[in-house]
Amino acid sequence: MGLDFSHTEAHWSYSGFNRFREQIAAREGIDLAQMEGFRSWRDERPRISWDTVTTPLKPLLNHSDCDGELTPEECRAVAARLREVVKAIWPEDCYDREHGLLLADGLDAAAAANESFEFC
Repeated sequence: MGLDFSHTEAHWSYSGFNRFREQIAAREGIDLAQMEGFRSWRDERPRISWDTVTTPLKPLLNHSDCDGELTPEECRAVAARLREVVKAIWPEDCYDREHGLLLADGLDAAAAANESFEFC
């Protein structure tokens, strides 16, 4: 059980993918816990609008973690920056690095095929 994708063998548990995205977001200067759509019922702080975010990773960060898709255009925008950030955060032989790079490769494959990248 967990999160799979089209175009790649990358896989995470839902909680693992959430941690992966939190670390990616933090590297981009974003605290996901404060963003619209990432609300804890205990957290009453005002939410930050995604309209303020300019990173190419925005489509990946502001996305459901259990369904939906990214367009080929979004895949093109996300893949290169994702690869850079993953390599900067995680060391060699780390699960998140390995699967993060697989995810970037899958995004590239979907874009090259002009197909949507599906979260399943």
